[in-house]
Amino acid sequence: MNAPPETFSRRGFLKNTAAFAGMAAGFAPLAVLAGGGAAPRRSRISYYCNGEIHVNEPGMPEGKPLTTGHWDFKPSWSKTGDMLVFFRRLKNDPDVGKWITAVCIINVDGTGFHQLSDGTFTDFNPTWSRDEKNTPLWNRKTPETGRYRIMAGRVGGKPGEEVALTGASYMSWVHSALGDGRLLVESAPPGLGHGYYLMTPDPGGEPKFERIACEMAARGRLDRVSVSPDEEKICFEFQEGFRSKGMIGRTLCIADFDVQRRAITNPKAFANEAGKPFWFAYPRWIDGGSAVVYHSGETGKNQLYVYRLEDGSTRRVSTNPDADYRYPHGEAAPC
Repeated sequence: MNAPPETFSRRGFLKNTAAFAGMAAGFAPLAVLAGGGAAPRRSRISYYCNGEIHVNEPGMPEGKPLTTGHWDFKPSWSKTGDMLVFFRRLKNDPDVGKWITAVCIINVDGTGFHQLSDGTFTDFNPTWSRDEKNTPLWNRKTPETGRYRIMAGRVGGKPGEEVALTGASYMSWVHSALGDGRLLVESAPPGLGHGYYLMTPDPGGEPKFERIACEMAARGRLDRVSVSPDEEKICFEFQEGFRSKGMIGRTLCIADFDVQRRAITNPKAFANEAGKPFWFAYPRWIDGGSAVVYHSGETGKNQLYVYRLEDGSTRRVSTNPDADYRYPHGEAAPC
């Protein structure tokens, strides 16, 4: 089973949500609060807004973007707290799997931009290792097979210096990482079959795969998986069933994660439990794991929201109802 990235184009999103565009006009920041209370503590996030990368405090208006003049996607914040890795679209296509992209790094103050890949591949959804190596990681489509493999670069690296961590003959997709250097991946290693694994990289050799037990995975697909900072929970998108349905209608969930037992248990929906036909996506941990930020297109425009575990409250934190917000990410908390 291949793990395509975004099979849902911006054009397709706008077409499917056009009927709801009128709802965006005059849309004030909403608050779905369980009992009200004081405003939650703020932490910085990175995110896409109209194709540009921003760093900001949730709920604050946009300042100067870090990148301009390009289409830049999915910034992931390094554990060291000073860098973002993202991908830049260089060639568009209605089929997202045919995009040509380049993986890039930039400092959170807007300096130090450099490319890690040469812009001739389909490179998607970069993140970082959480160990002391601070390794940029991403997923590259193999042209000959259409499957994805996991690549690794280095801060300050140049295009062509990246190395493959998994083989080209089988699908692998890195979602998140652990502090001990293992990666949480979706893969179909030879002899092991498709599933979710903790993978120990061995550059130049064969990685080690340890299967993660997850009853929910028998019912559908877990995507955009992110391990909490304390490595005791995960958040993710869930698609019921295994036939491709694009990105629309997914449910956002949180579950317990036992690293020692390699088990995902006790999943709970926190957004779009009913599977409404909107784009709910990209849940990411913020505030030390006490909250999750995500984007939703339910109003007719993608907007950012924060869900707080303590009281179950949800609050919109994007400030421009006419802008297109996507792919939020918490400070110093790699995917």
